[in-house]
Amino acid sequence: MKLLRSFVAVLFALFAVTGMAATPIKVVYHINNSDAATGALNNIRNHLNASPGAKIVVVTHGPGIDFLLDGAKNANGNPYDIPVQELADRGVEFRVCKNTLDARKLDKSKLLPEAKIVPSGVAEVARLQAEEGFVYLKP
Repeated sequence: MKLLRSFVAVLFALFAVTGMAATPIKVVYHINNSDAATGALNNIRNHLNASPGAKIVVVTHGPGIDFLLDGAKNANGNPYDIPVQELADRGVEFRVCKNTLDARKLDKSKLLPEAKIVPSGVAEVARLQAEEGFVYLKP
C-alpha cells in the first residue's frame, strides 16, 4: 500500500510539472509612447529568444501607435516595418487603440498590415490581464 501511494504521488508530481511546462507564458507589452518602441521591440526579440513558446501581445495607444504607422522610422532613420514583420512572423500580435485613431483622425489604412485594431488600448491591456492571465510589461 505504501508503494502504491508513493507511485501515485510521483504520477501527480509528473502531471503537475508537465502541465506547467505546457502552459505558455502570456505577456502583454504596453506601449503608450513610440520613443520606447525600439527598446520594446528589442526586449520582445530577446524575450522570444529566451522563451520561444511565449505568447506576446503588444498593445499601443496614444503616441505609442506611431511606430505602427506606415513609413514610421526610429531615431536612427531605420523603418519599423521590418522588425514588426519579423516579430509578427514569430507570433507576436500588435494591437492599436481605435480611440486613438479616431481622436487623431487616422484611417486604418495608415497602419502596418500586422496591426489589429481594438476598441480601446487601455481596456485591452486590462482585459488581457484580467480575463486571459497575461503578465504586464511596460518597457
